[in-house]
Amino acid sequence: MTSPLHLVRPAADTSRSAPARLPSTAPDPSDSESGGAGPDETPDPDGGALDGHRSPDGGSANGSSASGAARRTAPPTAGTTPTAPTAAATAPSTSTPPTTAAPNGSTGVSGRRQESSDGLRGRLAGAWDALAGIRHRARYLRLLAWPLYFFALWRYIADNGLPYQNDVVFCWLIGALIAATVQSGHRFGWLRVLRDWLPVMFAVYVYSLLRGYGAHTPWPVRWRPQLEIDKVLGFGQVWTVRLQHWLYTPGHPHWYDYLCTTVYMSHFFAIFIVLAALWKRRHDRFTRLLAFYLALTFAGFATYILYPADPPWLTAQNGHLPDLTRVVSDVLTQSGMPRAGSIFENGSQFDNDVAAMPSLHAAYPMLLALFFWPTAGRKLRVLLAAYPLAMAFTLVYGAEHFVIDVLMGWLYAAAVYYGLGRVLDRRAAKRAAARAERDRERQQALGATPEPAGATAMTA
Repeated sequence: MTSPLHLVRPAADTSRSAPARLPSTAPDPSDSESGGAGPDETPDPDGGALDGHRSPDGGSANGSSASGAARRTAPPTAGTTPTAPTAAATAPSTSTPPTTAAPNGSTGVSGRRQESSDGLRGRLAGAWDALAGIRHRARYLRLLAWPLYFFALWRYIADNGLPYQNDVVFCWLIGALIAATVQSGHRFGWLRVLRDWLPVMFAVYVYSLLRGYGAHTPWPVRWRPQLEIDKVLGFGQVWTVRLQHWLYTPGHPHWYDYLCTTVYMSHFFAIFIVLAALWKRRHDRFTRLLAFYLALTFAGFATYILYPADPPWLTAQNGHLPDLTRVVSDVLTQSGMPRAGSIFENGSQFDNDVAAMPSLHAAYPMLLALFFWPTAGRKLRVLLAAYPLAMAFTLVYGAEHFVIDVLMGWLYAAAVYYGLGRVLDRRAAKRAAARAERDRERQQALGATPEPAGATAMTA
């Protein structure tokens, strides 16, 4: 008699997706002879057994995946048709298969290229990081710029003496500017220093060269007109003779003699230090003062050629005045302070002892006073007024210039400042007008012509 459990299995419902079953290859001894369910198992409509409850994936409710994987299909009885495999069993897997190389190897080549590109990027990134580390450590070396500069200057003064010629001063000034740009972190700032200052140095060198040649002119050297004018201004006595009689003790310099020497030597540094400060902070003011300086310098040179004149000390040597002492030279000699010769001027080859009218020693302080006076405060104006007066006293007391030489230097400075200043202002106004015109034409070409002033208010 056929067991009631050996019923024909109904056809699987293809509307639902059942997990694929693995066919059994050997009968399980624990199963009954008829292939039914075990005594502790509940018949599964799909042929499996549930241990308590059915899990959604066809396994047992205790979460074991092995029961679902080991579920078997009962062998069909005689006269029955084997059940067709379900759609879930034959459906392909939805997981993405691993990428395989194409038959021609294109995927492998592109992968190798990608790996090579990534390696190159990594090496470049490593090199850049190494370079950045070196630059980060090397930035502290720029802090040595000023110490090295001052050490070199100290050694130069110890070996050669105090520099006072224009070319030597310019060399050290350019070195100071380069040190300042290096310490500030500008990698190519030294090129800007050379661009702006080498032409200035060349112009000053040309002046020094021509000034030396100006000592040999076909015109006679003048001394009497200055002497007569100074006697008038000194009420019958030349002011140089009177001041040295009152104040100077030959061979025993006083404190004011050292002060006068300091004021006199500032002539070789002051104008250049001011130019350097303006170059660093106000380049437009730097170019303007530089134009004044060069114009005043070459105007003085032209006068030296046309009107060679003796200073008081040389007039005294020629017997036209009582004995006079060059106070600055005497103080420097007795102080033991050596003076540096010129690198390019070959010592005193280009000195000009008859370049006294006008006095550029007096002209430069007056130029600085006129240049900074409009924008200076009260304290700075006191200094601007005191510097030309102190220089004038030093020049007359030290027998370097007559009073008329000093006055002519002030007059030259005023003429250059106001005359050339007006020319520069006109040129600046023309450039501003031309720039405004170009901007207006550009706006018209772009179709964005601005409305005249007040048009908005009128329409409102």
